[in-house]
Amino acid sequence: MVDLLVVGGLGVDVRVRVPALPLPAADSHTVEPIELRIGNTGAGVALAGRALGLRVRVVDTLGADPAGDLVRAALTRAGVPAVLAQDSGGTRRSVNLVDPGGRRTSLYDPRPWRGDPPFSPGQIAELVADARHVHLSIMDWVVPSLAAMRAALPAGVSLSTDLHDWDGTNPYHRPFAEAADLVLVSGVRLGEHAAALAGTLAPRTVVVTRGADGAELYPGDGTRLVVPPAAAPGPVVDSNGAGDAFAAGLIAGRLRGEPLTEAARYAARVAAAACAHDGMEYPPGLLPAG
Repeated sequence: MVDLLVVGGLGVDVRVRVPALPLPAADSHTVEPIELRIGNTGAGVALAGRALGLRVRVVDTLGADPAGDLVRAALTRAGVPAVLAQDSGGTRRSVNLVDPGGRRTSLYDPRPWRGDPPFSPGQIAELVADARHVHLSIMDWVVPSLAAMRAALPAGVSLSTDLHDWDGTNPYHRPFAEAADLVLVSGVRLGEHAAALAGTLAPRTVVVTRGADGAELYPGDGTRLVVPPAAAPGPVVDSNGAGDAFAAGLIAGRLRGEPLTEAARYAARVAAAACAHDGMEYPPGLLPAG
């Protein structure tokens, strides 16, 4: 039995520190050493969850390429077992431009899945049945498996997903939202329409994250609760992965039996701590214990 099954979202990040965002127009910029490391949303949730003491497993696709080898090595170092299918299209990649204040812009290469689903309904059901919580990344290969996952959830086990910067209308995200009990979404594109979106997703719990401005909770009963931001334990060096760390903190809090509001406040502290570290492989003790 694992505490957290993370479905999809493994890849590598190419981190580039830039003088400003948006990047000033120029033929070239001299930058700090460019880093290649494990990244993408599923890795962020899995590694943060493991750093918080959860037993974590990941199921996803990876290429038989150097990028895939890098991901496998990082998961091994963290003690996160993975169930992997080989992707002939290669491992997903992101280029993250990070400014001096830690703010980032990500350029995402999703490497779309081609062919039949990489895992059978039976394989998916077996993995889901062995977890206390299931978190979905919005990978294309996951969509055909949503019904099997939902059907295999044991009583009392919740399913969450992160829709990132969804605008509330893009149909790609809708199946994930409808399959989940807990929906996380960035407020970047929602603006003042967050409450309306949450209303359409009721009775699901919706969490709208707003970075340094905290978050909003919509428990599915028409109410709205504000979660204030937390202070980072040191200088902010990299906000990449903060949303994933928030998700991991929220899941960890709820698995401990904390009320939603208390778990969300804890998640804000976890996200703030993640911003004080460069990368997603968190050193022991950096992310706050509950």
